[in-house]
Amino acid sequence: MLILRCPFCGMDVDETDLQPGGEAHLKREGPGSSDEDFEDYLFLRANPKGVHIERWRHAYGCGKWFHAARCTNTLEVFGTYPAQTLEPPQEIKDKIAGKRPGWSWGVFK
Repeated sequence: MLILRCPFCGMDVDETDLQPGGEAHLKREGPGSSDEDFEDYLFLRANPKGVHIERWRHAYGCGKWFHAARCTNTLEVFGTYPAQTLEPPQEIKDKIAGKRPGWSWGVFK
């Protein structure tokens, strides 16, 4: 079972208390973007197995959105942090790089 720590209220919660929100740090393309950019956003995003950075909402708690870095193969959680950041904190990137040498996700290395 997936258990994440809410960075706002500090509670360890399982997935039944959370609402998934998809990929984090995703540049969304919409009205005003080129057809190619919109197509890339909808259909050509990478979806590798391994470490992902995802959005979650503590639905049955504080109600706030946060991001979680976790491995989709092992469900290992590298850390959580507030959703109001532009990239993962350095400590989480270092923890991922220590366990998964050569890891990269889009612009994050």
